[in-house]
Amino acid sequence: MYYSRMIARTSHLNLLKWRLANFPVVAMLGPRQAGKTTLARQLEAEWKGPVRHFDLEDPDDQARLADPAFVLRQLKGLVVLDEIQLRPDIFPLLRVLADRPDAPARFLILGSAAPELLKHTAESLAGRVAFHELDGLALDEIAPVASGSDWLDVRWLRGGFPRAFLAEDIHASREWREAFIRTYLERDLPQLGIHLPALTLRRFWTMLAHYHGQTWNGSELARALGVSDKTVSRYLDILEGTFMAFRLPPWHANTGKREVKASKVYVADTGVLHSLLGIGGQDDLLAHPKCGASWEGFIVHEIIRRTGARRGEAFFWGVHAGAELDLLVIRDGRRMGFEIKLTQSPKVTASMRSSRELLGLDHLYVVCHGAGEPWPLAEGVSAVPTSCLALPVAQATREASVSGNAK
Repeated sequence: MYYSRMIARTSHLNLLKWRLANFPVVAMLGPRQAGKTTLARQLEAEWKGPVRHFDLEDPDDQARLADPAFVLRQLKGLVVLDEIQLRPDIFPLLRVLADRPDAPARFLILGSAAPELLKHTAESLAGRVAFHELDGLALDEIAPVASGSDWLDVRWLRGGFPRAFLAEDIHASREWREAFIRTYLERDLPQLGIHLPALTLRRFWTMLAHYHGQTWNGSELARALGVSDKTVSRYLDILEGTFMAFRLPPWHANTGKREVKASKVYVADTGVLHSLLGIGGQDDLLAHPKCGASWEGFIVHEIIRRTGARRGEAFFWGVHAGAELDLLVIRDGRRMGFEIKLTQSPKVTASMRSSRELLGLDHLYVVCHGAGEPWPLAEGVSAVPTSCLALPVAQATREASVSGNAK
């Protein structure tokens, strides 16, 4: 077992409390089985005042909300609407309830689709809703309760879905992930009004897994599937809109070189990625051709989460001549570069020096496998063991800063 007690998601809980204090409606979005309902229950247990929870997949709760205006107008305190995408007719009502001057109730809505798919949210609740994304277990959430020295590799192999990570053994984890993939294709997507043959989308998803960490080439995938470029772009939009994939856009530095202009694509969860690739245990993963790309996607996702980078703040950069940077984060006027290496002894390369100079990086961090403290590799370049991503944010920032200032 790789945990000693229930994994607390304190930072998410505190953010939800803050957002509910400042917005009449908070939408917690994320993939199915990421822990949204569990987190909502924890919030309900700590809420000072009345609480009402409606699970819109429960026939009894569906019956109770046959007339949602009559029921919801009377409620005070915290009202939780779980799987809100099943009842888009409630969104216009929420706008009316959110605009009441006395604000007797705060609404926490849980959904398994991004705002782009929940169009009613954007149209009906503009200016009234705050979005909170909940994805898989983060390293800093696991580290305080992990036992053994290999928990980080277990998280990489199994992915971040709580039931996949906390499964009794790798076989149980693989069974859960395979069942999750089937349920997503055969039940979850139809519930969102997306009706596609499950086998077709499974085939596309598997092909995308083989392109994990590469630049998007819709034409190549379209030819392989025998469909149009527009169709495969729609498939990718669906996977991204339901948190199963993500794109990392390119940064254009106008250096006069031929820069890569297509986005990189990743399967969002490494455990799901490994199931799609037919990877079993750790030995299979280390021997697989996509091992390095899997590690890159794992760490890119973790860094974006840790830095709090929003859309339009995280990029990759590359030129056709060969120089590249795995991740560029631009926040608060700073440019931070990240290179990701599956090694415990990283070295400064010509590509790193080129990207630091051409992109005007404040600092370049080379995130490597292993544990320990950061150390300087060169002026403006530091090696950062992955274990540092499991530290509390303030401590990790302090240690990285000390390393960055070292000569």
